[in-house]
Amino acid sequence: MKKIAYYFLSIALISNSAFAQEENASPQKGHQNTNKFRQLYDEFATPNMYRNASGAPGASYYQQKADYKMDIVLDDENAKLSGFETITYTNNSPDKLKYLWVQLDQNMRSKDSKTPLIETGSVSQAMRPSTFVNDFTTKPFDGGFNIEEVKDNSGKNLPHMINRTMMRIELPKVLEPGDKYSFSIKWWYNINDHVTKRGRSGYEFFPKDGNRAYVIAQFYPRMAVYSDVEGWQNSQFWGRDEFALTFGDYQVNITVPADHILDGTGELTNRKEVFSKTMMQRYELAKKSYDKPVVIVTQAEAEAAEKTKSTDTKTWKLHAKNVRDFGFATSRRYVWDMMAVKIGDKDVMAVSLYGKEGNPLWEQWSTKAVASTLKTYSRMTFDYPYHKAISVHAKQQGMEYPMICWNWGRPKEDGTYSDRVKYGMMGVIIHEVGHNFFPMIVNSDERQWTWMDEGLNTFLQYVAEQDFGEWYPDALSPKDKHFPSDRGPAEMIVPYMGGNQDEIAPIMTKGMNTYQFGNNAYGKPATALNILRETVMGRELFDYAFKEYANRWKFKHPTPEDFFRTMEDASAFDLDWYWRGWFYTTDWVDIGVKDVKKYYATSKPNQYIKDYLKSQGRTIKDLVPLVYMVEEGSADFKESLKKDTPLEDVKILKEYVMDNFTSEERKNMKTPKYFYNITFEKPGGLVMPLIVEYKYADGTSETITYPAQVWSKNDNEISKALALEKEIISITVDPNNETADIDTSNNSWPKVETVSDFDKFKNKSNK
Repeated sequence: MKKIAYYFLSIALISNSAFAQEENASPQKGHQNTNKFRQLYDEFATPNMYRNASGAPGASYYQQKADYKMDIVLDDENAKLSGFETITYTNNSPDKLKYLWVQLDQNMRSKDSKTPLIETGSVSQAMRPSTFVNDFTTKPFDGGFNIEEVKDNSGKNLPHMINRTMMRIELPKVLEPGDKYSFSIKWWYNINDHVTKRGRSGYEFFPKDGNRAYVIAQFYPRMAVYSDVEGWQNSQFWGRDEFALTFGDYQVNITVPADHILDGTGELTNRKEVFSKTMMQRYELAKKSYDKPVVIVTQAEAEAAEKTKSTDTKTWKLHAKNVRDFGFATSRRYVWDMMAVKIGDKDVMAVSLYGKEGNPLWEQWSTKAVASTLKTYSRMTFDYPYHKAISVHAKQQGMEYPMICWNWGRPKEDGTYSDRVKYGMMGVIIHEVGHNFFPMIVNSDERQWTWMDEGLNTFLQYVAEQDFGEWYPDALSPKDKHFPSDRGPAEMIVPYMGGNQDEIAPIMTKGMNTYQFGNNAYGKPATALNILRETVMGRELFDYAFKEYANRWKFKHPTPEDFFRTMEDASAFDLDWYWRGWFYTTDWVDIGVKDVKKYYATSKPNQYIKDYLKSQGRTIKDLVPLVYMVEEGSADFKESLKKDTPLEDVKILKEYVMDNFTSEERKNMKTPKYFYNITFEKPGGLVMPLIVEYKYADGTSETITYPAQVWSKNDNEISKALALEKEIISITVDPNNETADIDTSNNSWPKVETVSDFDKFKNKSNK
């Protein structure tokens, strides 16, 4: 047994030396900790009594409340909207408030708006007439708020100051913690044409019949958020960064022409007054229909209404509880259909409003897309809490509000449409309806962190699109086995991540400051979450943690740290390395096979040992017996070793096994015939799991996923020693394109001459 002890000592010394070399192969610069697996203590806000270290709301978490009572009048002839609103603001914070901040988002369209001044532009060599007219000949549209009065509830004027899209209201006395304050604002503004003047809301004009279809939002002065993170979130609205809003209850009366139909946020409380008897009968049928939409207003009825314009008015009354915003759509041109969908233990109404221009596409798929979205998102987060979700057809639109959204997707005039239009319409409906969950309920600060609503929602959109394709296979074109999502899968983000670093910003960048908004706020975070779910964590762990985050923060105001911490807290998965790489840097993925060496075991000393003994002035007799590894193709191999030498013929190894293992243990031992030393490299900065497919000479294969921590000791390259009973004929890194590797030319051994996904994209773009 003494011989065996010396043997292990020799191996241990060799192993420790090799380990030290590998550990020191990637030295740190000075004393700075640049290890990719260090914790995010420097980047994260310190946990406190408002937001704890687990990512959940703390014991002293608070949020403000803003309740609205509004009377709104639509002047259809002049495209003008007027309103009188009373806001009751509840101070649930521990702070004394001297003033209140109100958002005036329509001021982005005021004639003296600064927004156009920050936009860049150039003279094109050729342009459409509409572009030329809008850019060079049209006077600026005056669509800003006209604030007629701001008063307290006794009718006294309140001092106020307007700074672009923000209005500060001076309070007559400090608003103490726990107190409420009510005040009113009277206002009006000119409604913009959202097709020619652009914008998230407005109207589309139809010259053939002289009517408009209105999709109205950001239409009233809205309370800004006051929180433990930002204090007052009174960052100006420049047009891109969307909104930070406070939850509250709404009572809204909207007066429109009598021949209009209308739907919006909240429950319609005077349905019998504004519906005809026929509409009421159809509505009752829709409440019992779960597989086919019931038409409330037919296309024929909508076309008849187009021909006359009523001079009378009708008031629609809507009441919503615990919502962060309000939007509505109205026109005499709308077709209206509804269908019930079972969510948990209650029924929710899936609804669509669309002009005849949307058919036949909209009557076939809009409401079904709404219903499908509610089911998928509810499965992934929480049961949809509201009683309805509405999809409104609007040209060149894709925008969301509680319970209602507007979506593009229009067939040609003859009713035909391409797959691109069809899938685009379905995708945008799924996306915008999905926004009911993020950020309408999980109420992140869009003004600061665009990705928290757009990225999370785009990730869930991908999941919902795949569900939709399974549940409604007749929605797919014959050539498509699955819904052709344009965001989510790893390979789709490769061109962006491998692009010019001067035109890329980290995900954790304020939306106004990003260069490629769609990729940064939508595509990359959605891909990051999809990879996290499918490749890094696995669906079970990811889905549990994601649902925990959604439930912890529904009807609250989460931050990025709350999301990151919850995902780790609920899964026991240390993900700081992942958040840092994907969200805080612009690094890319590039992992490959650097080198493969094949060895055989023998009792005969190899050249390495011979050279070592010679340098020490010693002989083979000075060493304890060792097992020697001979590299295939080396001088040792050519001179003294046959390729098929069996492992049991290595004398010293045979003696060791016989002396130290029972017959039963020896029976169950494997007898590897091939030994490999494989070196993997990581030219890219992003740490990712190392996914390797090994193919063998007998026709079999296996894929092994080495956790990302395989790179924790060396960020440049690592090696793996494999002892196998069968011969490897090929090695492929990331065989299924799961990690967004931007250069696949180094992913194979033997090297395969292929064009990377990134180069394919470049070549295609250059054609």
